Amino acid sequence: MKINRITRRKTLAGFGSLAAAGSLVGQQNLAPKLIGERPGIIPPRGDLANVLEFESVAQRKLAPALYSKIAGSDRTYLDRITLRPRMMVSTMGLDLTTELFGEKMFAPIMIGPTARQQAYHPEGELAMVRAASAAKAAMVVSSDSSYPIDKIAAESKTTLWYQVYPEADLNSLRTRMQQAMKAGCKAVCITVGTPYRDATGAPSPARLAGMQNPALNWEAIGQLSQGMGVPVLLKGIMTAEEADAAVKRGLQGIVVSDYGGLLTMGMASPLEMLPTIVDAVGGRVPVLIDGGFRRGSDIFKALALGARAVLLGRPPLWGLAAYGAEGAQSVLEMLQTEVGRIMGMCGKPNIKSIDRTAVKIHEA
Repeated sequence: MKINRITRRKTLAGFGSLAAAGSLVGQQNLAPKLIGERPGIIPPRGDLANVLEFESVAQRKLAPALYSKIAGSDRTYLDRITLRPRMMVSTMGLDLTTELFGEKMFAPIMIGPTARQQAYHPEGELAMVRAASAAKAAMVVSSDSSYPIDKIAAESKTTLWYQVYPEADLNSLRTRMQQAMKAGCKAVCITVGTPYRDATGAPSPARLAGMQNPALNWEAIGQLSQGMGVPVLLKGIMTAEEADAAVKRGLQGIVVSDYGGLLTMGMASPLEMLPTIVDAVGGRVPVLIDGGFRRGSDIFKALALGARAVLLGRPPLWGLAAYGAEGAQSVLEMLQTEVGRIMGMCGKPNIKSIDRTAVKIHEA
């Protein structure tokens, strides 16, 4: 007699609550909860019903001070946007692929740059890049990583980009960028809106002495971006004016980002600023975004408002902390699957067909 194991995930699915469970966890200022699990229990990875539950497991694995660095998110603006379903459109040939800088991507979902990942798992970026490779997702490697870029690249079977912060010693920074290119990185993200860091990646004294921010220096950015031989993107843009200026100065891409909302509370969210930035850029360069994306529906909303791809910061770290490389891979694949499901519900058979008609933004 064959006995079928009734897993927690199957039970949730039976109640039609895989999506609904997401609305019960991860709300702003509320700790995530694993529905139906006793506190402290680490459930099997395959039993988790949504990405937010990976945060709950990460919370159980990490020391409180460390967990607080990757906890929560502000979903205020995301929750104001609803989807417009559409029937009678064939989505049998559903296609999530997109193209960035001449490279075809399996889905418009990338792992964004996060520093010193070994704090969350002993293998750090090495495990993360294996997860990215298995999920066919591109990864942006932070210059403040736990391992040298060449060692990370040696583990990679996917597209890698490299992320840096402006700093006073531009020659040293440019040398590191060139080393990343030599290791195989296909693009560079220069993160602005944060204070200078020294060569070790530590915040400069300027940050500690009043948060004086010299990072948005067009001359320095121009020097860094010239002659690199790969696309250079500016990450941290939050206004249409700065986006337009970046394109006019030769930057090949924009990443709309508020640095995870860590520096100043009460700012507009990246998603709120995305449409005006997309309009200002006018298709001259691709516009990407990060900040608060936790569900496939979140990512679909960003694509509908004009983003070419979404960078994920905290969710892959939750997966990494909870279950290692396999956990981060599960997070990526879960979101890829959810995006595909939402595309089908909204009658959008491919990424190019997703536009603003698929969403409605409600007044606060």
